[in-house]
Amino acid sequence: MTTSARRERIVSQLKAQGSVQVNVLAADFNVSTVTIRNDLSFLEKQGVATRAYGGAMLSPASPAEAERSIEAKRSENATIKERIGKLAASLITPGSTIILDSGTTTYEIARQLHNHEEVIVMTNGMNVAEALIDAPGVDLLVTGGRLRRHSLSFFGGQAEIALQNYHFDMLFLGVDGLDPLMGVTTHNEDEARLNRCMCDASKKIIVVTDSSKFHRISLHKIISIERVDKIITDNNIPSSLLDFFADKGIDVLLVDAE
Repeated sequence: MTTSARRERIVSQLKAQGSVQVNVLAADFNVSTVTIRNDLSFLEKQGVATRAYGGAMLSPASPAEAERSIEAKRSENATIKERIGKLAASLITPGSTIILDSGTTTYEIARQLHNHEEVIVMTNGMNVAEALIDAPGVDLLVTGGRLRRHSLSFFGGQAEIALQNYHFDMLFLGVDGLDPLMGVTTHNEDEARLNRCMCDASKKIIVVTDSSKFHRISLHKIISIERVDKIITDNNIPSSLLDFFADKGIDVLLVDAE
């Protein structure tokens, strides 16, 4: 097992149990206790774990990492999100079938589709759907399901079943966190499960996010980095990540942050 895979398994145990023990992990993974302590130290630096005697506990979300309402998110990096929306919309050609995840960045993509023609869009975002109501060239589909008012997003079994009946060209996926080791993450378990269904229904997965989300880790994993085809972000992304994504074969498109 690789170091990355082992650490992902440790995170899964932390989520499930709330805590882990060094000796137990060392036996489970057939590695030394020194290796496990190094793993836990790494996860502590990432904000996922808090070291304790003989092991570690799952770190609660700090106020800075706690999920913010969609109203609060809307004003954060608003200019960058608008530029990301314009660039993302330029990839959508007549005849495209796409999914727009809920969120403020995908909302900006929706705002740019009013002059597009022959595009089919499915979304679980109430705000995204509202932005497309008067877009005559867009055939709009909504997943349905239960409404999560905090994020204006629909979720649940009805939404997941709806996605099973479709195949889309592209998914534009908003994220709460993106980390090379822990992958693409979000704060809410129900939204993470629906996002995975979106990924399974799409030929290409395009992550849209401002650079503040890199190296952030939220509680619920959506997918691993290896499943991402393209990332659209701003040019404040760390150069080390550009190299990492290039090595993984992930295309990165940049907008100006200034």
